[in-house]
Amino acid sequence: MSAASDTISGGIGGVGLLDRERIVARPGFNRWLVPPAALAIHLCIGMAYGFSVFWLPLSRAVGIDQPVACADLNLVTALFTTSCDWRVADLGWIYTLFFVLLGCSAAIWGGWLERAGPRKAGVVSALCWCGGIAVAAVGVITHQLWLMWLGAGVIGGIGLGLGYISPVSTLIKWFPDRRGMATGMAIMGFGGGAMIGAPLANILMNIFKTPDSVGVWQTFLVMAAIYFVFMLGGAFGYRIPPAGWRPDGWTPPAAAGKAMITTRHVHLRDAHKTRQFWMIWLVLCLNVSAGIGVIGMASPMLQEIFGGRLLGQPELGFTSLSADQKTAIAAIAAGFAGLLSLFNIGGRFFWASLSDKIGRKNTYYTFFILGIVLYALAPTAAHMGNQVLFVLMFGIILSMYGGGFATIPAYLADIFGTQFVGAIHGRLLTAWATAGILGPVVVNYIREFQIDAGVPRDQVYDFTMYILAGMLVLGLIANTRVKPLADKWFMSEEEVAKLQAKSAAAQAGPSGSFGIGKGGFDGVALAAWAVVGIPILWGVWMTLQTTAALF
Repeated sequence: MSAASDTISGGIGGVGLLDRERIVARPGFNRWLVPPAALAIHLCIGMAYGFSVFWLPLSRAVGIDQPVACADLNLVTALFTTSCDWRVADLGWIYTLFFVLLGCSAAIWGGWLERAGPRKAGVVSALCWCGGIAVAAVGVITHQLWLMWLGAGVIGGIGLGLGYISPVSTLIKWFPDRRGMATGMAIMGFGGGAMIGAPLANILMNIFKTPDSVGVWQTFLVMAAIYFVFMLGGAFGYRIPPAGWRPDGWTPPAAAGKAMITTRHVHLRDAHKTRQFWMIWLVLCLNVSAGIGVIGMASPMLQEIFGGRLLGQPELGFTSLSADQKTAIAAIAAGFAGLLSLFNIGGRFFWASLSDKIGRKNTYYTFFILGIVLYALAPTAAHMGNQVLFVLMFGIILSMYGGGFATIPAYLADIFGTQFVGAIHGRLLTAWATAGILGPVVVNYIREFQIDAGVPRDQVYDFTMYILAGMLVLGLIANTRVKPLADKWFMSEEEVAKLQAKSAAAQAGPSGSFGIGKGGFDGVALAAWAVVGIPILWGVWMTLQTTAALF
């Protein structure tokens, strides 16, 4: 990875158009230009959440109108068949690869990112994510599933990991006074990527479909091109503050007696040796496992629990509905999924910003305690037949799922310092990779077991909710074990100074503000925010139109 990126860097600018030293901010730079740069990347890679929009069209890529099913098809033969249509389950492995590779690549190359800087990492992310989608398009054209797995799943998954963590350390250093808000703004984009990408993909597939094509490979190529432009724009918009920079008039929180926020730094080589790292790992894994399980079952859960109630016919259970009625409630359930997406996005900004006021540990206490109550009461709300209360409860649950992602980088910075927070965050994302398997597997297998045991469809999720509440109890216990680190884990001032020397040598003038970071929402900043804000507003509007069917 490092050698490849160095080749790119040297080929473009000799002394490194992509190098970390090239992007140290100069006097007059406005720190409010950095969040939209991060959003530009996160909104693109966030389409990973929305890739399921391609599954049904791809499941009839050969038959076009109807899937060409083969009785002897299994997972291995599906990888190489050119005459049989793929099953949705075979395609769904791409989704699993996304998040496993995201966590693994973030852990493996997080340290490289800290040395190389966010611009180089952003460019490599764009090449991997967009290049992977292009390779997947070739897989669709040749009808080779293994090529789709390799392109979108593996290569694209590496791009996801690098793109996801590329802005974390940078934003925390630009906004030491508002760490949670800063990371919340960027990571909000990852939650919102599908909100924009999924309706865009539907529009493009309808434009490109013909009697001989479902329009997916053309959509892949167009979206890859659009994403590449946005991601490069984001990568070249990154700047890092000079060593020692801080906002004018801001005093480090340790001076105010906040013991949970350190002003010192832990080296990457030591972070995973601490108990605190693994407690925070459990905190993230258990919070995400519960939430991602709900995301995966949101649509069938609403349909099976409420059945005919969604159509104003409470006497009809799910199994009693006609095919047309099931189609109608599927559209309503799509609105439910869309509404959860909005809560997921909004929660990333709301909870992360709130954590700046109440502290990261207290924020996670809120997630776990409130989550336990909501999961435990969800079956009661379902049996009451109160779908508005049920939807509201799960909206809050999903807001805390998103908020957990957005708050965790600031939690790490509080405990381990900011010098290696991006790389430490990368290693912590293995918790996400684990949760991406654990949550859906627990939920899906419990559901199947309940159905096989003859449990009515409107009750098959009761036990699941109690299991998810139990996961949050374990997360609550882990959060109580997160304490300030002992002095032995922190680097000496001399070691920190040596690490920062290369960046300090590149800055124009002494440490301090010297006009950097000022400007607020001036004209340039507003223009940058408009570039990412307009697509977000369009995605919100499209989602609200779909959600309207729910009520």
